[in-house]
Amino acid sequence: MQQNINKTAQELVVQDADSLLKLSTSKVNLVAVLVFAVCAAALVTHWPALLAQALSFDDNRYFVENFLVRNPSWESTWRFLTEVFEPSTVGGYYQPLTMISLMLDYALGGQTDSLLPFHITSLVLHIANTALIIVLLYQLFGRAWVAAGVGLLFGVHPLTVEPIPWVGERKTLLAAFFTLWSLVLYVRFVHKGSSKAYRGSIVMYALALMSKPTSTPLPVLMLLMDYWPLRRLKWRSLLEKLPFFVIGGISAVITYISQSRTASVIMPESYGPMRAPLVICHNIIFYLYKMVWPANLSSHYAFPKPLGLSTPMILVGVIGTCILVPLLAVSLRWTRAALTGWLIFFVMVFPTMQMLQFSDVIASDKFAYLPSIGILMILAAFLGWVCGAGDVRQHKPKCVVAAIIVLMLAGAESFATRRYLVDWKDTASLFAHMVRVTPKAVSPWNNLGVALGEKNDAEGAIKCFKEVMKIDPNNFDAYVNMGVTLAGQGRYDEAVSCYEQAIRLHPKNASAYRNLGVLLTDHGHIDEAIAVFHKGLEHKPDFACVLHTGLGTLFLQQGKIDEAIYELQLSVSMKPDATAFNNLGVALTFKGRTDEAMQYHKRAVKLEPRNAEAHYDIANILLSQDKLEQAISEYGKALSINPKYAKAHGNLGVALLQQGRRDEAVEHFTEATKIDPNNVDAHYNMAGALVDKGRLEEATNEYRRVLRLQPQDADARCILGDVLAKQGRFEEAAAEYLEVLKINPQHPQAQQGLKNISPKQQPGQATK
Repeated sequence: MQQNINKTAQELVVQDADSLLKLSTSKVNLVAVLVFAVCAAALVTHWPALLAQALSFDDNRYFVENFLVRNPSWESTWRFLTEVFEPSTVGGYYQPLTMISLMLDYALGGQTDSLLPFHITSLVLHIANTALIIVLLYQLFGRAWVAAGVGLLFGVHPLTVEPIPWVGERKTLLAAFFTLWSLVLYVRFVHKGSSKAYRGSIVMYALALMSKPTSTPLPVLMLLMDYWPLRRLKWRSLLEKLPFFVIGGISAVITYISQSRTASVIMPESYGPMRAPLVICHNIIFYLYKMVWPANLSSHYAFPKPLGLSTPMILVGVIGTCILVPLLAVSLRWTRAALTGWLIFFVMVFPTMQMLQFSDVIASDKFAYLPSIGILMILAAFLGWVCGAGDVRQHKPKCVVAAIIVLMLAGAESFATRRYLVDWKDTASLFAHMVRVTPKAVSPWNNLGVALGEKNDAEGAIKCFKEVMKIDPNNFDAYVNMGVTLAGQGRYDEAVSCYEQAIRLHPKNASAYRNLGVLLTDHGHIDEAIAVFHKGLEHKPDFACVLHTGLGTLFLQQGKIDEAIYELQLSVSMKPDATAFNNLGVALTFKGRTDEAMQYHKRAVKLEPRNAEAHYDIANILLSQDKLEQAISEYGKALSINPKYAKAHGNLGVALLQQGRRDEAVEHFTEATKIDPNNVDAHYNMAGALVDKGRLEEATNEYRRVLRLQPQDADARCILGDVLAKQGRFEEAAAEYLEVLKINPQHPQAQQGLKNISPKQQPGQATK
């Protein structure tokens, strides 16, 4: 009997285990389906981001002009990882994983005019982040539908737009991805006691910091989660966070050092004691307002002027904060959710609160991307309370109403997100939108002017720069940008005046000296340009390397080779630069140091693979060494980058001619003369190739073109005489020989050619 009872009990245990397993499997399947559905909705909503072609504020540093990103290699990867305290290509904090991810996208075909590979990766990261938020909320609250609903509101929210089409904001998405993984693994460790999950959480935290150090407060976030909703805050939970605090502390030190060395850090005391609390109050209400009512979003929210209670938004922020904080404290009588969720948001957004000012914006949509997890946790707790605990069927009406409201909000958000993405279609549209939102901010006006200038709308660009000068009469960038635009229009005196004013405003900035020097050079004022570069160097400006490059280039043009080598070597010792490397190679070639020259040209190509000049100069050295196949290959690379490179066509023709490939040579000589009708060498070499092919009449015409360009070229005129003689046109040939002897009476070939023509066939003799 007892045996039967035990057997029955065992069967019940097995049945219960089977039931639990089926229930668990059913929940996992439900969560998976909901994650897929929400991610699909987010993907559809953000799909237009893939078509965006706008380049935002720092995209030049992160991608367009970043020679490491544009040169995918193990060397670039190693530099990103090892340049800890002084990142060389993007000033500021240590962010190697972000830079490596952008480099990989470039390797997959990302270009200035084709941003699709960058946007695909960013959109995939956002979708992954949406999925991780759903998983995290499900782990915390155990309500699959609630987690999915809140995840949907995050995934399609307009505040999540900015990091996706903005190439340089890959760091925000990547840091959020690793941070969310760290949280998911941490919660799994709490629930399951898994040491692997704990170690994985630490690793993910380190990877998040290597993407963007704004993830630093994560250990504090974990402690807040231990208080609520995990409800396990004890001394033991604090000890668990020690490895996180150590890693975060090291990252904070690295961030401060690298930011202060390579960018700017303005300490709080520079602005007085009231600035910090006013900024905090402003941002607390500002972000909450934008989450609830995401209208007039922008990538640039300038600091209000004046930064005081007389400014409406500052006043609203202070009053709102004074009301919000006591309400959150009082809410502890009923729930820990409101205060803790808000503290999670505040702790995570605090590094971007401009306590150490590193930007000219008071707030930014991207700063709220990851911190919004705190607000999402409050929302998840609220929806869970609305739907009630236990059997969902008992609370079905309330759940249905809540679901309808969530779907309606998600629909409104999706519509707003789509509308906002329209402004990212190109750079001019993006900054025009920013100007509409913040008409008194100078950065958007400046960038709009640059974008219009690139679209050949010079008048529009000038209007933008004048608007900046109205807002800020001492704005250095506006004068430099105005000078560039005016120079492009040929308004030389006005451009010079703008550059000189920029120099007066900021004598330690090298860009105005460089631009003025280039402008003077273009107008033939070489000595004045050299004086400008020297004047700039006297002020020991930032990025002095560009002035050394300018000087070296000018000395090279003047034939002062030793001086050119000295300046260019100084430049590359300060910062690797493709132009400086290539010009240094040219200078060394003039000195006969071709092996050294070749190394510098190759370094230029390594930094900038699509540098047509460098490939051309490498080919010239190879041609001089009779390495014809290699030379032809390098000329081909130069022409694939710049098909209108007349000199490359001409020299490629020479190399082909030396291989006996006359037809191909003539094709390239012809192309060279089409591009540059005044290319004497191309006309001359084509004439020689035509003679070899027996096409004497065409050769005659080419030599005549050479002589129209260089009437005193005795050798070309003598060869023309020889070609005419071969055609039996002796009188014309003799006339050419006589012209040669006027230029050079001792010209032996002309003398012999004239002797070979009988007196009867010479000019002025009648034929019988």
